[in-house]
Amino acid sequence: MRSRFSAFAVGHADYLLESWHPSTRPAALELDSELRWYRLDITERSGGGPLDSEGTVEFEAHYRSPAGAGSQRGNSCFVLEDGLWNYLRARS
Repeated sequence: MRSRFSAFAVGHADYLLESWHPSTRPAALELDSELRWYRLDITERSGGGPLDSEGTVEFEAHYRSPAGAGSQRGNSCFVLEDGLWNYLRARS
C-alpha cells in the first residue's frame, strides 16, 4: 500500500500498473497531474502478514490541488503471488 501511494505521489504510473493484479489491471492508467499526494494514513488492516496470502488496508490519502486540500478514504484488497503483493481491487 505504501509503495503504491509513493508511486501516486511521484507520478509513477508504470509501477502502479505493475503492482496491479493481472485479473483486474486496466490497460492504461492516466494520473491527474494537478493532484499532489503528500500523506497516507493507514487506519486499519486485516491479513497481509507473513503467513497470509490476502490482506486489506483501510486508508486515508491526503492531497493538494488547485482547488485546495482534500483527502480520499478507501479500503484496498491485496493478494500475494510469487512473493509480491498485488493490488486486487477496492473493497466496498
